[in-house]
Parts: sequence; structure tokens; C-alpha cells
Amino acid sequence: MGCWMYSFYSNVPGLLILLQFFTLSWSPFIEATVFPSSVPRVKPSYNFGRSFLGLDKCNACIGTSICKKFFKEEIRFDNWLSSHLKLPPDNLPSYSGNYTDDAKSWRLVEISRLTTKYQHDQADERICASLSKTKSCSIEHVLRQTERFQKWLKAKRLTPDLVQGLPSPMLRCPSQRLLDRIVRRYAEVPDAGSIYMDHLSDRDKLRLLYTLSVNAFPILLQIFPEAEGWPFPKYLGSCGRLIVTASSRPLNEFYSSPPEVAADLALQLLSLITSMRNNDLNYFFYFVHVDAGTFGIFNNGHLFIRDASTLGIIDKQEGLHLTDGQQEYQDIFSCLASDCQSAFLSCKSVREKQSLVMVCQELLPKLLKGKFLQPAQEKIDRLLRLCADSFRADQEVSDAAGKLVELLKPLRSCNSHFAYRYPDCKYSDKY
Repeated sequence: MGCWMYSFYSNVPGLLILLQFFTLSWSPFIEATVFPSSVPRVKPSYNFGRSFLGLDKCNACIGTSICKKFFKEEIRFDNWLSSHLKLPPDNLPSYSGNYTDDAKSWRLVEISRLTTKYQHDQADERICASLSKTKSCSIEHVLRQTERFQKWLKAKRLTPDLVQGLPSPMLRCPSQRLLDRIVRRYAEVPDAGSIYMDHLSDRDKLRLLYTLSVNAFPILLQIFPEAEGWPFPKYLGSCGRLIVTASSRPLNEFYSSPPEVAADLALQLLSLITSMRNNDLNYFFYFVHVDAGTFGIFNNGHLFIRDASTLGIIDKQEGLHLTDGQQEYQDIFSCLASDCQSAFLSCKSVREKQSLVMVCQELLPKLLKGKFLQPAQEKIDRLLRLCADSFRADQEVSDAAGKLVELLKPLRSCNSHFAYRYPDCKYSDKY
């Protein structure tokens, strides 16, 4: 009897863990789950490699601001209750992870690469071949010797000529005001706040240049933070060639959602596009491409831009200064995320309707198709066709989108399932 009782109580922690796992797996709001501190913490068996994180390629990397979190096991790739935590395959573009600040409450985060590991490897080989015609070399050494980086080292201020030819849509039409904002808010250095680059070390300058060359998404999150109301996920930090952001679900997971959810998301999407064209800072944000992964939804139902790598910016306050000829300048930094053959989109060719047309063509039909009763569905389909017509004038497309908004407003509901706007919707005409 004594042995049986000892065996039973010795297994209680394991039973509690198993019970907690099954309880959590049934929760529809797992992102917001707070794990109780009473659950025993099992020592994981992480074995971080510098190559997995991309630290072996620094300072041709994003940064190191969140590396301590990884090594202290306050960011984990697997379910935190697992007793055999292992690193996932290193060839995935993104990973789901858990993040904590106090080792008691955990929340889901997304751990992403700027581009696929294959593309990173191809770019590294291209860098080496540009100097020594070999597949391996000191990536950092080669990039430091380039004409562009030598100009960065001497520069006191980040100016348009220093980013000419970089492939990011964000930098195709750069203004001095935008570049000053990048330097002032660059979060991978301890002393941000100045428009001058005196506080950036040589290492910091190379990391910033590398990030802007491969994928400016992390920089966008830093200079237009979610805390100030911009529709981007929160930037939590970088380690090597990985960035960590708040977790979300991509829009395509909601294509089969109920009518009131579809109407709500469509309204948010149209409102977001409008706000990105017209905002207090006089920046015109436009997409060069959208797909199902471009937008995401937080666990409170709020829609935002999940992947801003295809987002361009035109400064309406300062206007356009670069000519198309100046944008054709290319070097090795122009080829870290592409094959160097892609033609630049002329800044002057960007239209006000551009993002709206893409959303009405690619996303809204899949979200709203066959969701509503007639004659509402027929009217929605007709307005979507008008909104998606790239041959129509900007104002015609905008008018069709406006009529679609008015048609969808009464089709959404006001209840606690839409936490991002409840209970406000009960007392405001806005909803």
C-alpha cells in the first residue's frame, strides 16, 4: 500500500502537466493564455547553434537585441510543457514560439527570417563570388570593403544617395525625413534618438545596411511602432538573422469564417488601406504585391499588416527627389534579396488606387464570396468588380470601395467575440 501511494504521488507533477496540456489544447484563445506558475518547470534540452540563429554571419545580420532571451530559454520554439525541447528544422521561413518576461506567463510569438535560408545562402555565395570567386569567405569582410559601405562609414547622416539601388520598396522613393526617422528610431542600438549617425558603430551601420538590403520589414516595425497606432505587429527584437514579433493568424485562415466575421475583417481591411494612404505624418504607403499572408489577425480580432516587405512609402510632405536613372545604381547590396535583374518600379507610376485594387482583386472576393443573402451579395460582388478594375480612375475605385464600406457596416455584429471593439461598439456611432 505504501509503495502504491508513493508511486501515485511521485507521478502527480506529470499528471498535472498532462492535464494542463489537454486543457490548453481546447482553448480557442491560446495566444492569450497565462500559464500558472504552479506547473513544474521541466528543464529543456536546447542546444542553440550560432548557425541556426545566423550569429555566425554577424555583422551581416539584423542584430542581437533579443539573443539573451533565446539563451535564457525565455523564448522557446516548442510547447513549453514539453520535456524534450529541440530546435526545429533550420530551413523554415518562420516558426511559432513562446515568449515570457517573468517565467510565469507566456504568449505566442512569431520567429521569422528576413528571407528563406536558401536565399540567404545564395546571397552569401554571391557575396563571396563578387570578391574571390569562391563559395566561402568572410561575408562581413567582403561587405566592409564595398564602395557603398565605405561611404556609410564616412557619412554623418543617412542620405538618399546611400540607399540608391537597394531593392526594398520602402527605399525606392526615399525622402530625407524618412531616412532621418530610420536612424532616430533604430532599435538595435542603445542610444537612438538623433538623426545623425554618430551613435552608430561600424558594426551597427553594417547591420542596418544589411537589414535594409535584404528586407526592410524589421525597420518598418521600429519606425512605425504598433504602440503609436500603426497597423504592424510589435517588434520584440532580433538575434542573428531571426526577428521576433507578436503572433497572429494569416487572413486566409478566415476565408471560411461566418458572415459577420467576414464583414468585420473586410471593413478593417478597407479602413486600413485608406489610413495608409492618408495619415497625420503625410506618408503614402502603397503595396507592390499582396497575398493571403500579407495581413494577419490578432487573437482579439484586430486586423493588421503581418508582412510589410512589399510595402512602399512616398513622402507627400517632401515629394519625390530621385529620378528613375538614379535608382538604377546597383551593387552587391542590391542583390542580397533578388537576382539583380528586377526592374525598379518608378515612383511616379504609383497610383492612389494601387493598394485598393490589389485588395479588391486578390483578397476581398475570397473573404466575401457567397457569404450573404440576396440582394446584398449581388451588390457586394458588383462593387468588388468595380473596385478591382485597374483601368478605372482613382476616384471611381475609391467611390466603389466607399459604397462597399456602407453596405458592409450593418452586416457585422457587436459582441464580445470582437474584443478589439467591444464594448465600444455598443455606445459609438462609429461602429
